[in-house]
This record gives sequence, C-alpha cells and structure tokens, in this order.
Amino acid sequence: MAVDMSTVPDVDPLLLRWPAEPQQGGWYTDAEHQALARVIEESDDWRTGWRQAAYLGEFEEAFAAYCGAGHAAGFNSGGTALEMVLRALGLEDGDEVVSCAVNFVGPHVAVIGQGGRLVLAESEPDTLGLDPVDTERRLTPRTRAILLTHWNGAIADVQKFEELAARHPHPVHGPPKVIVDAARACGGRTPSGARVGAEGWATVFSFESKKLMTTLGQGGMVTTSDPALDERLRLLRGYGGLGESWGTNQMLSKAQAAVGLVQLSRLDEMNAVRIARAHARTRALADVAELTLPPNWHEGRHLYYRHNLLVPDAWAGAGRDELMHVLAARYGVGSIINDPITPHSKALIRRHTADQRVRRAERLAARLLCPVLHPQISDADEAEICDAIRRAVADVARTRPTT
Repeated sequence: MAVDMSTVPDVDPLLLRWPAEPQQGGWYTDAEHQALARVIEESDDWRTGWRQAAYLGEFEEAFAAYCGAGHAAGFNSGGTALEMVLRALGLEDGDEVVSCAVNFVGPHVAVIGQGGRLVLAESEPDTLGLDPVDTERRLTPRTRAILLTHWNGAIADVQKFEELAARHPHPVHGPPKVIVDAARACGGRTPSGARVGAEGWATVFSFESKKLMTTLGQGGMVTTSDPALDERLRLLRGYGGLGESWGTNQMLSKAQAAVGLVQLSRLDEMNAVRIARAHARTRALADVAELTLPPNWHEGRHLYYRHNLLVPDAWAGAGRDELMHVLAARYGVGSIINDPITPHSKALIRRHTADQRVRRAERLAARLLCPVLHPQISDADEAEICDAIRRAVADVARTRPTT
C-alpha cells in the first residue's frame, strides 16, 4: 500500500538523512541467501519445479511449534490471511466486529469487505491499543468478533478479551471470537507468558517487508488451535479442494517458506536487538518533559515495531505536525504517524463509521509521531537521532506552550 502522505513530514524524502520509516524490518544474513540459492537450484529442474509442499509444511510446523499453537497455515500475505479468517467466521448482515480506532487500515477494510459492521472502540492511553473497558461497552447481541491488534508491537492481554467475550455471547453463535492481528508482534509474549499466536481463536501474522520477520517482502500465517478453522483456511487458500467449497490461490511460495524458516530461527535474536535499541532510546529521551514515551516493558511484552512518542495535548495536531517538520527539515530525521485513526486514512472506513465517536482515540492519534527506529542504525547515528529529537522538541517549545 502506498504511503499516506498526510502521515509523513512535508519534506522532500531525498533531503532526509534517515527516512520516515525502515523499508525492511527483519534483516537477512548469509543463511537466508544460501537457503534461497538452494531452492532456486533445485527448482530449476523441470521434474521438480516450484511445488512448495515440503517447504511450506515444514515452515508451518515450525511456526506452530514456536508459537505454541495447534496449527499454522501459510498465506501469500497477512491481509489475505485475515480476509479468509473473517470469511471462515461467516459474517451475516448486521453482524458486528469491534476493533480499535487507532489502527492500520487493513484489518478494518477486511471487516467491511467480508460484510461485517465495523465498530470502532477507544485506545488505551499508554499503548494506544484496544481498551478492554470501552470494548465491553460496545459489545451488543450482534457482536460476532473482537479484532484485537498488538499495535506497534505492544502486546495486549488476549485472555482479558476472551473473558469479556464470554460475558456477552451472541444468541446464535456464542461468545464473540477473539481474532488477533499480530502483524507487528511476531515473537512477543502476552501477560500470561504465552507466545503471541497461542491465544485467541485465530492469530494473523504478516511477513511483509517492514515486519519483524519477512519472507521476501510478502507473506502471512494464521495460527489457531481450532482444527475446523485450520481445515477451512486450507480449503480457502487452495481453490476449495476437490469438493464444493469455494477457494482461490493464496499460497505462500516455496522460496518464501525456505527463507521464512531461517528468519524464524533468528526471530528472537532480531527482536532482542530491537528491544535493546528501543529501551536505550527511551532512556536517552527520559528527561524530555514534553514527550510521553512508550511503556518500557520486558520479557517480550513490547517488540517496538515503532517507538511511539506522544507530544503534549496542547500540541495535538498542528504542534505535532510542526515537530515532525522541524525534525525533517532542520535535522534530517524522518518520522511517521503510525497510525492515525482509520476513518482519517480511508474514505471507505469513514463512510462505514460516520455515526461513531472515539474522541480519546482521535486525541491520542493527533499527539502521535514515530521517529525512525531500526536495530541496524549505527550507535553513532542513533545518538544523533536522539539529539535531534531533543533539539527539535526544544525548538517547538520556544513558541508553543505545553499547557
């Protein structure tokens, strides 16, 4: 998806020393290159070709075992994987799906595309993730699912949402299903200590280029402990099998699976470096009074896909935008609003949620910016970036009161 230009500074990207966001999250080593070379060599034989069954099966088994889930099914992207989970849910006219207003547009477009009524809920003030208290207020007898995002790597308490779903069963289908969007949280752990992917009805992962692990730029996975859902997803991604089921081709390729196996083996290592870098940045900016920093969680509770900063409420909107511009134009540091509330990002979502109000989420999103962060930024560059953030905040503070 093209970058929404309203979420990045209005500065020529070529003038930035550090871009608005990294274009690759999980980085490659000789091991990934060698795995890809082996696949290319063996697939060059016309008798063998690019049939992916063995590699894909091995990747799925390894991923399910890593997450502690009963099953894992690979897809060509996280977006199509979520579409098929929602299709398997069988949404009918009037069925509702509750999700956080601060989000990437993909999950919300998927709900609308599968015929559901998208119900926006408020964000928690510290993580900007889905607020369980407000979620419970928005559950009705028509609610079929809670779509929970581990937003920007901050891991939500899945069990808490399963408990509140159990208190509000649908009159026909029972408790709403908890569907977890873990596109930015692969490798994390929930408060219970479980790996992301072990809890909830289904957990959807993305291996797109910017994610924590990546399979040649695209790819996705669904974990579940529901064997019926796993079987249904496999039919949906493979033309429906030999029976009467509908399906289409949404398979992960042989090359992607081979590289994914290597990336998975290195995921904890890559995440540990990312967490250490994020915690170091938090320490470096701890005395900048104008900034609210992300939670400093350990044990995989936060993977820092982005390092979120919140400006003072008095700076919401125009002040935040000025800070992003100063960072870019004066110091060469790119940043992004990752993410605004989805009705601000896409007219389709705005039309479907026109009667809904999420004032806290709107205010929090107006205070949000995410300066570029990546584990492979050098220590010297990271020090310059932190210094630039401090200086830019001071520049804006000279003309803008914080209260």
